[in-house]
Amino acid sequence: MLTSLGVRDIVLIEKLDLACAAGLGVLTGETGAGKSILLDALGLALGRRADAGLVRQGAAQGVVTAVFDLPAKHPARAMLDEQGLEGGDELVLRRVVGQDGKSRAFVNDQAVSVTLLRKLGDTLVEIHGQNDEQGLTDATVHRALLDDYAGLVKDVAGLRDAYQAWRDAETKLNEATQSAEQARREEDFLRHVVGELETLKPQPGEEQELAAQRSLLQSGEKLAVAMQEAQSALEQGGGVDARLRACLRALERVADKAAGKLDAVVAQADAVLVQAGELAALLDQTARDLDLDPQKLEKAEERLFALRAAARKHNVPVDQLAALAESYAEKLNLIDNTAASLGKLGKAAAAAKVAYQGKAEAISATRRKFATKLDKAVAAELGPLKLGAAKFSTSVEALPPDQWSAEGADRVQFLASTNPGTAPGSLAKIASGGELSRFMLALRVVLAGRGAAGTLIFDEVDRGVGGATAAAVGQRLARLAEQVQVLVVTHSPQVAARGGQHWRIAKREAGSAKNRTTLTEVSPLSSAGDRREEIARMLAGATITDAARAAADSLLAGQEA
Repeated sequence: MLTSLGVRDIVLIEKLDLACAAGLGVLTGETGAGKSILLDALGLALGRRADAGLVRQGAAQGVVTAVFDLPAKHPARAMLDEQGLEGGDELVLRRVVGQDGKSRAFVNDQAVSVTLLRKLGDTLVEIHGQNDEQGLTDATVHRALLDDYAGLVKDVAGLRDAYQAWRDAETKLNEATQSAEQARREEDFLRHVVGELETLKPQPGEEQELAAQRSLLQSGEKLAVAMQEAQSALEQGGGVDARLRACLRALERVADKAAGKLDAVVAQADAVLVQAGELAALLDQTARDLDLDPQKLEKAEERLFALRAAARKHNVPVDQLAALAESYAEKLNLIDNTAASLGKLGKAAAAAKVAYQGKAEAISATRRKFATKLDKAVAAELGPLKLGAAKFSTSVEALPPDQWSAEGADRVQFLASTNPGTAPGSLAKIASGGELSRFMLALRVVLAGRGAAGTLIFDEVDRGVGGATAAAVGQRLARLAEQVQVLVVTHSPQVAARGGQHWRIAKREAGSAKNRTTLTEVSPLSSAGDRREEIARMLAGATITDAARAAADSLLAGQEA
């Protein structure tokens, strides 16, 4: 529930701090005193539309802060968790509006979007007034009210999950079907390309290997001449090997007489002899391995040409031809297995639809059952509210499958006829603003204790009624306030007398004679005398008589009895 409301520089309100308690709170004042300004200010904190005209003249900005007591399982807590916002037992909503009409929103002093502020506000407060969009002019409210009455809130949450699962399954099926159709259109092309690439059999890194081989083969003649010259050089004059052996033998004959001075020379000569043999063998092996056959050059060039032509054709590097072939082969495999894959997805979508439909049908049956009960309960409240001639009915209309939604397979609408003999029609078209407020009051009395909002606000629900009807309105507001916090803007003394809290809204002039300004002030009427005078004023008008005071005493005493 709302525990406090702080307003700074909004329209005619310079400064206001309102402490709110449970039960019924009433706001009274003369016409034009600014009662609607207070509701506009609260609306700002709840995420309603802001504009520059709301900032008090001469002020840089306007600020509204609303503090709520948040029960443990209130849906606002889940919303805070989803957004990663710090929560607790107290929730503070704040809105700052600049002179340019731009606004900033805060939740527990953390900056948030106005959209989030609005969503939170909708779970905390219901405002029912002459042009209120949360009221009975919105058909989505009708369904929500019936679901509250029927205890279907959790069932509808499960239905939303089932609907989303169905839509997700349908999306997967549609996407797979479209992909399959596209693949079928490309099938001939894919099979041609895969066949072509399978014949070519490109390998990763093959282009680099062929290029190196071609370069080698193109230098074949020069390489052959060089190898021959190298081998001839080793073989001239009997060969390097023979000369090294002769050198080594000559050294070995005198080595033992040289006192070790020739040991290093002998060892080096022996090593060179071994290396010379290895060099000759390596030259022979390399000459054989080079295999500088001119036909191999022709084959390498043909292979390179084929690979590069295929790469140009498919607009990919040569090294990606193998991957392209694999990718196209996978697409063909999908085409070949399309029937089985689509069959599985189709069965999943059908099963999801059946699951949704089962839940939707059960909810529809419950809605129809409780619609009749709701009609009877509301009818019992209409007579005392000066709506005795009115007929109220709840229509639960089955929708065609293409109009099924996350909320169900039917349309819920409240219908009414306010005059005997007239056909029932939409409340928004049939009922006046005051009648709508009283219809909502009747519904809220029947639904007392249900719904997330812990605060209900009624703006002039008693408009156009008086006497016994006004007393009945006050009685029902008081009954409703036993379940939730109720704030009501009223012109009726019978309603005002029911309030557990009472505030008087009035205008006053402030400033110097040359710079006069008008301010709206809200004063709590905490003493019995203050309440008596205000209710007497509401009864008598500008001149308060003793008779009016006596009547006020009677009203107050009647509420206390």
